[in-house]
Amino acid sequence: MGAPLRGRDMRLLFGGLAVSMFGDSLMLLVFAIWVKTLTGSNSAAGLVLLFVALPCAAAPLGGWLVDRFPRRRFLIGANLASALMLLPLLAVHGRDDVWIIYLVAALYGISWVAITSALNGLLKELVAEEALATANGALQTVKEGLRLGGPLVGAALFATLGGTAVAAIDAATFLAAAASIAAMRLRERSPERAGLHLWDEMTAGLRHLAAEPVLRRAMTAGAIAWLVVGLIESVSFAIVDQGLHRPPEFIGVLASAQGAGCIAAGIGAARIIGRVGELAAIAIGLAAFGTGCGLCIPSVLTTVLAGKAMAGAGITLAMVGFATVLQKRTPQPLIGRVSTAAETMTSGPQTISLAAGAALISLLDYRLLLATIVLGMLTAAVHLWSGRRLTAPARAAAVSCE
Repeated sequence: MGAPLRGRDMRLLFGGLAVSMFGDSLMLLVFAIWVKTLTGSNSAAGLVLLFVALPCAAAPLGGWLVDRFPRRRFLIGANLASALMLLPLLAVHGRDDVWIIYLVAALYGISWVAITSALNGLLKELVAEEALATANGALQTVKEGLRLGGPLVGAALFATLGGTAVAAIDAATFLAAAASIAAMRLRERSPERAGLHLWDEMTAGLRHLAAEPVLRRAMTAGAIAWLVVGLIESVSFAIVDQGLHRPPEFIGVLASAQGAGCIAAGIGAARIIGRVGELAAIAIGLAAFGTGCGLCIPSVLTTVLAGKAMAGAGITLAMVGFATVLQKRTPQPLIGRVSTAAETMTSGPQTISLAAGAALISLLDYRLLLATIVLGMLTAAVHLWSGRRLTAPARAAAVSCE
C-alpha cells in the first residue's frame, strides 16, 4: 500500500490522529478492565461499550452541528473537549464510583461520533475520490494496528499506575491531536446554509441513506451485523476467564492478536476494494469476522488467537469499505449528517446487542453467544454479496507521499 500522506496538511492530520488513536487504544480497554477489577463482573465490564454506543441515538443532531462548521475547526474543538471529558475519572476510587466510568464512557461515545463525522468530511476535501479507499485503509491500519501494543501497554499501565494515570495520558493525546490539526494550513469555506426547516436539516442524512440504493443496502447489512457484534464485548471476558482460565488483563493479548489481523487487512483493503468493489469487500469482511468468532468457540489458545486475528482483518476490511462507499456516495454538504445517520443505523442495533450480551452472559454459555454472532455476520454478508454489482470494481489509486 502506498503511503497515504500527500503534502504537509495530510501529514499533520494523520500524525495528530495517530497520537489520539494511541490514546484510544489505551483507554477503551482500560474502561472495561477498570470496571471488571472494581466489580468482578463480566456483565458490568461489558456494559462499558453499551455506554459508549448510547450517544449514537442522538447522532443525527450531532451531524447537523458538524455540517454547520468548517471540518478542521470542528476537529480542533472536539479534541480539546475530549481531553476535558476525561477529568472526572480522577474521582474514581472504588466500586461506588463505577458510575463515573460509565459517564465518561458515554462522553467518549459522543466524542467518537463527532470526530469520525468531521473526519469523513475533511478527508473528502483533502483526498481525491479514487484514493479514498487507500486513505481510509491507512487510517484503519494505524487505528487498529495499535491493538498490537496499545491494549498491552494500557493493561500494564493500569496494573502498575492505575486507571487515572491512563486517563491522563489519553487526555494528553487529545491535546496533541488538536495542536497538530490546528497547524494545518487548509483554508476552508464556511458551510452554506440550505435554508430548510430545522427538521428537514436534521433528517437530511437519513433521507439520503434511504434514497441511495448502495447506501441503503450497506446500512441494512450493517444493521444486521451490528445487531450481534455487540455480544462480543461481554463474551470476550468470558473467553478469557471461563474458556482460557486467565486473568482479566489477558484480554490485552487477544486484542493484540486482533490488531495483527487489522494491520494485514488495512494494508490490503484498497486493493481488495479495487478488485471486487465496496459492497463485495464489506461482505468478505463481515464473513471473515463471523468465521473468526467461530474459531473462538474451542477453548484452545492458538485457535482463539487465530480467530481474533481473522476477526480483526474482517472488521477492518468492512469498516474501510463502509467509510469509502459513504464518502463516495454522499455530497460534501451532507457528509456530517449522513455519517451520523449511518452511525445511528448501526449503533442502534449494536446498543441492543451490548445490553443483551451483558444480560445473557451470566445466563447462557458464552459459546452459544459466539455462534449467534457467526450466524448474524454470515447473514449480513450474504445480503451484501447478492447486491455486489451495485458497486463496480475499479483499480484503487494509491496516494503518493510528497
